[in-house]
Amino acid sequence: MYKIGIIGDRESTLCFLPLGFSVLEATDEESARRALKQATASDAFAVLFIVEELAALIREDIDRFKDQPLPAITVIPGRRGSQGFGMASIRRAVERAVGADILK
Repeated sequence: MYKIGIIGDRESTLCFLPLGFSVLEATDEESARRALKQATASDAFAVLFIVEELAALIREDIDRFKDQPLPAITVIPGRRGSQGFGMASIRRAVERAVGADILK
């Protein structure tokens, strides 16, 4: 059975524990890279959520998984709110899938 995971700082991710998410705590670029590598080393995760601030730091690492069916990686806003990176990545994915930017 696949798991759902979230990578981010403690304050942004603790609320996901009661929902059954596996929380991988990360606070900087290096720890975010380690958490992503740990989560993708096995085929345990079907979905990974990454807090926006960290996703912006490890964009290249995340992009390696964009053509793979699992895990599906989604960027979510952290406790500081959205800085636009998450929406930009969703816009790119939709444009790639549909062939046009329908989220204008």
